[in-house]
Amino acid sequence: MSALYSILVQLTWLVLQLVGLFNPKIKLFVNGRKETFSILEKAQLANHETIWMHVASLGEYEQGLPVLQKLKEKYPHKKILLTFFSPSGYEVKKEKTPANTVVYLPMDSFSNVKRFLKLTKPELAIFIKYEVWPNYVSHVKAQDIPLLLVSGIFADRQIYFKWYGGFMKKALQSFSHYFVQETTSKKMLESIGLQNITVTGDTRLDRVSEILEQDNHLDFMQSFKSSAPVLVAGSTWPEDEEFIVDYINKTEYPLKTVFAPHNIKENHINRLKKGIRKKVICYTEIDTQNLEEYDVLIIDTIGILTKIYSYAQMAYVGGGFATGLHNTLEPAVFGIPVMIGPEYHQFNEAIALVQRGGLLALKDASEFPSVLNSLLSNPDKAQELGKRNSDYITTNKGATKTVIQHIDQLL
Repeated sequence: MSALYSILVQLTWLVLQLVGLFNPKIKLFVNGRKETFSILEKAQLANHETIWMHVASLGEYEQGLPVLQKLKEKYPHKKILLTFFSPSGYEVKKEKTPANTVVYLPMDSFSNVKRFLKLTKPELAIFIKYEVWPNYVSHVKAQDIPLLLVSGIFADRQIYFKWYGGFMKKALQSFSHYFVQETTSKKMLESIGLQNITVTGDTRLDRVSEILEQDNHLDFMQSFKSSAPVLVAGSTWPEDEEFIVDYINKTEYPLKTVFAPHNIKENHINRLKKGIRKKVICYTEIDTQNLEEYDVLIIDTIGILTKIYSYAQMAYVGGGFATGLHNTLEPAVFGIPVMIGPEYHQFNEAIALVQRGGLLALKDASEFPSVLNSLLSNPDKAQELGKRNSDYITTNKGATKTVIQHIDQLL
């Protein structure tokens, strides 16, 4: 089975190279990996004490970041290697991480794995959440390198728990310790004979908790918000924006709205702006304008949404109507109620916050006006719901400390 898997990996790589000729994202995936080994050769990590963390994409990076930061702080003499699987993570964060070296993870073939480990010689490997690459994890185990899975989450739908999942189950057994988000995951791992499992919760709660300690001041938001309540619609998609814009155009509430679309390409921003009949301005147009005169602000740049949430009285997080729910913890940490679409059940934190009442899941788009009007007409109730969000994060943070305590015993 192992040989067949390796052949499939090689065939997949050939197909991806062909697809990359026509698909920009796959092209990044392919070309970035062609540079990995030259970057590693220059880094000379094998000559240093190296800790390796692997993440799939941006979301997993956010989960791994608190651990990464603590490792950098506690072990400044060690080198940290960070690998990404997806371009959507690597291309955004490659120059903005605490790691010493950041590369794409080479495809999971025998030859790539052997070369990768020879160049890096990690003393510790940390994989985040879902990442289980059979050749990598088996070779790491064979070389007696401690291998941790952090913020893991498991369910019976996954291949490890199916009758035909023996090969992947064996790969999963390569980890020396499993730090999982909740007890259900622990029970699933125990059901296939795994031990060394610690329930820690989600390290992202530690990550978002740190947001409160940073300087979140933004001069333009201070000017824009004036005295009206602020709705921040973050990471929105067209299906989200359609009903939010319709509400904005019709409402008589003195509401200030900030859009931070997922897609900030010019044609999309222009379409969004043209659909709004209230006074609207884009972030890149701000100069000396009197921002308090505008009703809607469109953020056509990246990197500032987290700070913008600190100015909101309520938020809407996009993706829950089609494409996949975006980060709800970033607005929730500021103690505000957050509205989302109906597709959230694959996200544990969203389920927990919906159950507590601080995350308001719309059944369909037609519910948005009544839900938002209820928040606007009853600010005390909105504040109470928001506090449920921040209380959840405060109560459940601390996963990073548990992981680091374990790592301290290994290094």
